[in-house]
Amino acid sequence: MIYEDILIEPVLSEKATLLREQGKYVFKVNPAADKIQIKEAVRKLFNVKVVGCTVMNVGGKTKRVRYRAGKTSSWKKAVVKLAPGETIKVFEGA
Repeated sequence: MIYEDILIEPVLSEKATLLREQGKYVFKVNPAADKIQIKEAVRKLFNVKVVGCTVMNVGGKTKRVRYRAGKTSSWKKAVVKLAPGETIKVFEGA
């Protein structure tokens, strides 16, 4: 799998912003990717040292559109912990 295909997009939420202060970054990842592939992709793309990775499947939520019930898509989330002192410059605005 190509590194650019593993990381789909960063998760920009209030909780993810609080985790960023602890050196943890949250990404939406390819459902077929495993922890080793995710760690390697972050290391290669952002040139940082990855200490750990936690992966979880986020289930879709039930939503209503007009009078019909629907469901949002399920997706896979990865929380990547970097070595102390390491940051990803894209998130910091530099």
